[in-house]
Amino acid sequence: MISATPVPLGEKTWFGHPRGLTVLFLTEMWEMFSFFGMRAILVYYMTKHLDMDQEYASLVYGAYAAFVYFTPVFGGVVADRWLGKARAVVIGGAAMALGHFMMSSEALFYPALCMIALGNGLFLPSLASQIEGLYRHGDPRSKSAYNIYYVGINLGGFLAPLVCGTLGEAYGWHWGFGAAGIGMLASLVIYLAGRRYLPPEPARGAEARAARPPMDRAARDRFALLIGIAAIVVVFRGAYEQNGNTIALWADTGIDRQLAGGWTIPMTWFQSINSLAVFALTPVLVARWARLARRGVETPLLGRMAFGALIVALSYVALGAVAGWSEAHGTRASWLWLFVWFVVFTIGELYILPTGLALFGRMAPEGFRATSIATWFFAGFFGNLLAGALGTLWSRFGHGGFFMLIGAVAGVSALLLYMLGRRLGDVERHAGAEPAVLSR
Repeated sequence: MISATPVPLGEKTWFGHPRGLTVLFLTEMWEMFSFFGMRAILVYYMTKHLDMDQEYASLVYGAYAAFVYFTPVFGGVVADRWLGKARAVVIGGAAMALGHFMMSSEALFYPALCMIALGNGLFLPSLASQIEGLYRHGDPRSKSAYNIYYVGINLGGFLAPLVCGTLGEAYGWHWGFGAAGIGMLASLVIYLAGRRYLPPEPARGAEARAARPPMDRAARDRFALLIGIAAIVVVFRGAYEQNGNTIALWADTGIDRQLAGGWTIPMTWFQSINSLAVFALTPVLVARWARLARRGVETPLLGRMAFGALIVALSYVALGAVAGWSEAHGTRASWLWLFVWFVVFTIGELYILPTGLALFGRMAPEGFRATSIATWFFAGFFGNLLAGALGTLWSRFGHGGFFMLIGAVAGVSALLLYMLGRRLGDVERHAGAEPAVLSR
């Protein structure tokens, strides 16, 4: 028996799921289009149009990316206690759209970044948290809902550099930012048009706090483990978040993007490879983990995360070897090396980031899930600050040496995750956590 609760008779669905999932899927797809579209051209805009030096641009990029992860901590509290999820999504989406359009003015550059980060804080936690309310308890379809939602995230992430990046490179960076703003408006319109298909607002304020169970010893042990994981993920993200920072710079100056016929691959297009690899590799990895589960092979989530961090570390070391060889011979590396790097890098990402978010969501004691997820976002906040600080070394090291350094940072996080799993793995096993596929 798959589920104790059958699909309700007479329920109207789209593609076999509640209509609200399609609404959330499309809303998130266009929000991700705007987010990744703006991110794909941000570092180029700062260094090529605003004439910032590379070190300062990396710090600005890291600070912006950090606050994108910081603001949801408070945005979720505001939505849960006062605004409600629906109003938080609408207000946050409108603020983000305004911020993207403000990017067309050099004088409003910093206020625009703040507007986007603040809007994201309301939008991000309020949208995804509506998925569970679409299904009755025990509905077997809920098990695949987050996987479907994750496809929307990566579909937007795949299209964004191709559209916004191409417009920015070919016609001017402001056109790319404008396209990102239009994508955010499309997200907002879809959400407003489909609100009637979404679940009602849950209880807020005093009523919700009264239903929260007390924190016991087991809950404290879980939180201790989660805080330890978060601290290590800060180190990992210092390496991981280079993909939109120094990796983007290397795509511009360190690789040969010429194809037959004299056509040059736009440098922003490489940012789409990550999402394309997610499409291709997620079903393969999920099927592999399912086969292992059927055979009774236990795959501890902390061990899986350590393995993912190790893959990312090795990918940077290999890229460092390629970049170092190219520098030593006074040439540029083939674009194929960067393509292969993104594929291997994505394999590591799928082992650690979706698994980590699932671990935080499912190990959280009842009534403390928002606090647990907030801890995960804090790791993203500090990790992006670290990534920005590490990015300032790009101009001081050779490219090969810099990538080797980033590989070492990721390797340290892999070792720490492995050691934590060996020491506190029993807490994870007793929590009965099971991975889902959802990340940003």
